[in-house]
Amino acid sequence: MYTVPQAPVYPNAGYPYNPWQAYPVYRQPAYPYYVQAYPAQYPFYSSPYPLQPSFSRPRQELTDHGKEPFVVNIEQATKQNDTFRTAIWTGEHFQVTLMSIPAGEDIGLEVHPSTDQFIRIEEGQGLVQMGDTKEKLNYEMMAHADDAIMVPAGKWHNLTNMGNTPLKVYVIYAPPEHPRGTVHVTKADALAAHE
Repeated sequence: MYTVPQAPVYPNAGYPYNPWQAYPVYRQPAYPYYVQAYPAQYPFYSSPYPLQPSFSRPRQELTDHGKEPFVVNIEQATKQNDTFRTAIWTGEHFQVTLMSIPAGEDIGLEVHPSTDQFIRIEEGQGLVQMGDTKEKLNYEMMAHADDAIMVPAGKWHNLTNMGNTPLKVYVIYAPPEHPRGTVHVTKADALAAHE
């Protein structure tokens, strides 16, 4: 005759055996594994560490919001940008711009005498060149997605797209380098604006 096995009895663990009671409080998870795996099926379960909702934001409006408080998904905005340069925030002490550099093209050899620059690559790869004079760019380094480039004030520098797709970067200038609301659709527009 077949008998149904009974749950084992453990001292101080309750009956039937409950593994959450068998361990000290500090070793218990915030909530059981089945709530972690299938939270929608257990809406009644209250946890001290509730799951955070995940959502995707709509496409960003790529206009200059500076000097107003502003929150932006900078990775999404950078990848969304298709212009050579668009300023999205211009404040008193720094400026944020988005850039999209076509394959085989570059930002252009330049120097900012009193402006430090931070460049972050979100997509693509590029050759970074810097030096004390435009004829002697003795610093060269390949940079890829997720790399950051720091350009000290007074250094000649260039960034050349070495890939087959647009190089998507965002740039922080301190203090601001371009007029508020700057949009250069192409590199030719940027060069014309500087003449």
